[in-house]
Amino acid sequence: MAHHKSAIKRIGTNEIAREKNRQYRTKLSRIIKSVISSQKKEEAEPKYKEAVSLLDRLASKRIIHHNKAANQKSRLTKFLQKLAN
Repeated sequence: MAHHKSAIKRIGTNEIAREKNRQYRTKLSRIIKSVISSQKKEEAEPKYKEAVSLLDRLASKRIIHHNKAANQKSRLTKFLQKLAN
């Protein structure tokens, strides 16, 4: 157990950040799944834009790695193009 006041505070702030990051990741996976489960391009486009926006935001906050964000955006773009055909 931590003995210093700063270490005790750090444990608390880490716990809060961990919860927040977990919520972001859950939200991201839900949005990505909703894009992939779409059957029509018109239905998928607004969800795609929301997913790309969230991916960029999380990558800038370093919640996810920027390469992971790029890979996910690429994957979703390919899926959207496939729906267009």
